[in-house]
Amino acid sequence: MELKSLLWTLVLAMAPVSELRGAIPYGLAHDIPLGLLLPLCVAANLLPVPLIVLFLRKILAWMQRLGGKPKALAEWLIARGFKKTMMVKKYETLGLFLLVAIPLPGTGAWTGSLVAAVLRMRIWQAFLVITVGVLVSGFITGGI
Repeated sequence: MELKSLLWTLVLAMAPVSELRGAIPYGLAHDIPLGLLLPLCVAANLLPVPLIVLFLRKILAWMQRLGGKPKALAEWLIARGFKKTMMVKKYETLGLFLLVAIPLPGTGAWTGSLVAAVLRMRIWQAFLVITVGVLVSGFITGGI
């Protein structure tokens, strides 16, 4: 196991597109033991969650005021967040958990954080549900 491979794995775990779905297979392909890989990837994936839930609405509002491409990106993210909130609103915390726990494209900690921010969930509640969802997603991905 190389330090470079470990660092890339952690970056993949923190990135919004790959998250655990990309980080765990990458880490396993680079001979990182699953017992080390899983907790590190889960921790790295959870690192941006509180910041996203706390500051995303303010950042999106700022991007909308900038106009142009930042405004278009902000509006796309808001629309995506509202689209995902329908399932979460209906089932509340269970919906958020399922959104994060199922390791498919368009799900995960980043999307869950976006939805929690749009729904104005309390930070502790959102973080707890997202943490449990990330753990389940990690076990599913690691098991596959």
